[in-house]
Amino acid sequence: MLKTTSLRLALAVAACALMPSLHAADGGATRADAEAMVKKAVAHIKKEGDAKAYADFTGKSPQFILHDLYIVVYRLDGTVLAHGSNTKMVGKNLIELKDIDGKAFVKERVELGKSKGSFWQDYKFTNPENKKIEPKQMYCEKLNDTVVCGGIYL
Repeated sequence: MLKTTSLRLALAVAACALMPSLHAADGGATRADAEAMVKKAVAHIKKEGDAKAYADFTGKSPQFILHDLYIVVYRLDGTVLAHGSNTKMVGKNLIELKDIDGKAFVKERVELGKSKGSFWQDYKFTNPENKKIEPKQMYCEKLNDTVVCGGIYL
């Protein structure tokens, strides 16, 4: 009986330890969701062209929104070309924007795009669902002179 109980406890602890990597905060999107969404967005840009795709992302097309996950596209100079959460950001150059900890995350993002092509980035940002500043992980892929990104809140 003790061995069975210990084994069950060990399995439960192991399962809980895996949970943060499988599920984002409060039932939000996962890392796998973010990667899939960005790949779908890149394919959409290639198929439909920049103007149509950016309008779809910014217009919050249901195919590019999942819980707290949305698409953002930056030109490599830091200018926002599409933003699935805040239309007021489109056209603004955010290269100097910093998170609450002072991290210049847009500058880092475009530099990573130039050097890596695809990557994950950590920073803090306001969750559009609860309006709280939370840790966020952004998955991005470089496409021509842009970086296409989608992020999850932890």
